[in-house]
Amino acid sequence: MRAMQLADPGAVPDVVGKAARDAGAIDVVLYLVDFGQTTLEPVPDGGVHVDLPVTEAVAASMAGRAFVDQHAATADRPAGSRVWVPIVEGSDRTGVLAVTVPTVTADTIRSCEDLGLLAGYMIATQSRATDVYNLYRRRRSLSLAATMQWDLLPPLVLKTGRLSVAGLIEPAYDVGGDSFDYAVNGSVFNLAIADAMGHGVESALIATLTLGSYRHDRREGLALDVTHRNLDAALSEHGREFAFSTGQLAQIDVDTGEMAWTNAGHPPPLLIRGGQVIREMECRPTPPWGLGRLVPARRQPEIAAEALEPGDSVLFYTDGVIEAHTIGGEQFGVERLMDLAGQQASD
Repeated sequence: MRAMQLADPGAVPDVVGKAARDAGAIDVVLYLVDFGQTTLEPVPDGGVHVDLPVTEAVAASMAGRAFVDQHAATADRPAGSRVWVPIVEGSDRTGVLAVTVPTVTADTIRSCEDLGLLAGYMIATQSRATDVYNLYRRRRSLSLAATMQWDLLPPLVLKTGRLSVAGLIEPAYDVGGDSFDYAVNGSVFNLAIADAMGHGVESALIATLTLGSYRHDRREGLALDVTHRNLDAALSEHGREFAFSTGQLAQIDVDTGEMAWTNAGHPPPLLIRGGQVIREMECRPTPPWGLGRLVPARRQPEIAAEALEPGDSVLFYTDGVIEAHTIGGEQFGVERLMDLAGQQASD
């Protein structure tokens, strides 16, 4: 960490590689997962690697196994044992560190895992000052809209002792107007999900305004219904004519499990309990944010309440999930989504 203080922001692979070699490891490779979460891209260590190893597939490689399982994976090699450990930025898995060590012991594995954690934290602190790590996560160019959308997002994964959060947007390299945000403030978990109208840059601009207004009010400590109304006003005032976004706002008291939420014309979330989807959650929706002025009588949001139990999950999603279909085929639909979510929850 001291070495990184005076190093170039893009030098994390060099610093981590030197630390690993000083500890007796060889053939050190740092991989970052691409935005589509399908491949692990090697990042060069300027001091050692001239010919980089090939990209590793997440679905069919030892590096991918360490990434998916979030545990160390090992394999014997002529020069010793190859070890792959996850790189984690806080709770968000973003890559894999691979090293070869003379022998594998519990202490060796723990040291490798610690180095993976250190690499993640250093990347997280340095990525705002360099584009290196972002560029190595691209298998192809992101659209302008997708670049704007990804820069809006919080970490995709958060795990604490009391709650877990995971999110994703698709298509990763050309996303539409889908976005989300969250924050844990003391015992309160705050969440917003939004689906801006249209596609491309226009939708990204609406999403930026939507999340900007939400974050402003959340950080000002405003109530959920006030934040909801202010979102409608922000899009009405600053968006182009008839610009709108559907979405939901939620607050969960992590101590009690009490969840309060509002709905702006968005598909209702699913409540998952005991390994199965038990129902869609109900909340009377207002018009989408930005269109409330057209139906003044419905601008006041309802704040729905739900008593969550330990182990419960709530699945928020946008309509792109349930409206997906092959050419000429039927839409995926809510029922199939509920079946799929139940299958995953019961595994």
